[in-house]
Amino acid sequence: MTRVPLAEEMRPKSLDEVIGQSHLLAKGEILRQIVKSQEPVSLILWGPPGTGKTTLARIIANEVKAEFIELSAVTAGKKDVLKVVEHAKQNWNLGLRTILFVDEIHRFNKAQQDAFLPHVESGLITLIGATTENPSFEVITPLLSRSRVLVLQPLTKDEIKEVVNRALKVLKKTKSVTPKAIDYLAELSGGDARVALGNLELALSINDKKITPEIIKVAAQTKVPGYDKKGDMHYDVISAFIKSMRGSDEKATTYYLSRMIDAGEDPKFIARRMVIFASEDVGLAGNGALALAVATFQAVERVGLPEANYNLYHCAIALARSPKSREITDAMNTAKALAKQYPNSPIPLHIRNAPTKLMKDLGYGKNYKWQADFKHYKGFLPDDVI
Repeated sequence: MTRVPLAEEMRPKSLDEVIGQSHLLAKGEILRQIVKSQEPVSLILWGPPGTGKTTLARIIANEVKAEFIELSAVTAGKKDVLKVVEHAKQNWNLGLRTILFVDEIHRFNKAQQDAFLPHVESGLITLIGATTENPSFEVITPLLSRSRVLVLQPLTKDEIKEVVNRALKVLKKTKSVTPKAIDYLAELSGGDARVALGNLELALSINDKKITPEIIKVAAQTKVPGYDKKGDMHYDVISAFIKSMRGSDEKATTYYLSRMIDAGEDPKFIARRMVIFASEDVGLAGNGALALAVATFQAVERVGLPEANYNLYHCAIALARSPKSREITDAMNTAKALAKQYPNSPIPLHIRNAPTKLMKDLGYGKNYKWQADFKHYKGFLPDDVI
């Protein structure tokens, strides 16, 4: 008989059993309110692996007494979605709710995501999507506007230890694992409860009498980089990466880039940040930087890792070496402040569009000439803009 994996066996069955995510689960917070009201809403659960996205979706469906249908965007297609819709119609006629959970929803293309829209909007299905990718970039805007995006945080070291200790109680192995081994398990997990339980399970299969850090090390084989284990590392490392490029420090730039890649950071996230940096920090001092950064993003999309490593390092080093200018950033901020201060100033008549004779007679486009670098003697700004 095949044994259920420990991570599955320890999956919480109610909100009270969930460890972590207090910003969503504490009294008065959104998931508590959804369950209390018995009115499910469409959600996008965004967070790293092992933070409870699938677990929370299942608990919500159970608590609001809805049928739970699960699809993986890796293997499912549009036809699978349409089958769910037909099943949901049958449930609707019987007075039953349907919650469709789509794991890795970012892997569905636009057409597949579009297929949800009318049925989410009508209330036929309640959609709960799970993603490790930023939904702002990977989920279509109409679907985002019909859903609440909830951010799940990596579990803290103490929360991982609580997960491990709970599992040991269930397994009646609390005396088999030393405190240092539990601490090491938590350290290796990177905030992922599933990783911690998987390593514990393997360690117990090696020696279920006495688990030490050495046995954990053998089970895990390699130390997972301590990336994002408290929810801040993700932002701290990308911040250090950007500041290193800004400071033209190639060694620091490539060091932080390597840390992100080794920790499994989404290469598209790194490439996006370099696209922004190319205009924000290099700007007019090196107009080719933006084209290089955009080309790098496209290369990452089309080639993928590990080959796209060359493209990422190429771009990062080039941006670090580039002359820097904040001219674009300063000009943008100045212009935005001006537009906010004078949001309704009338466009000067001499630069308005003049498609009719009446408009021309009224002075629209007067004395304007269509020629390169033409400067009207009245200028181009509204009279009241200083």
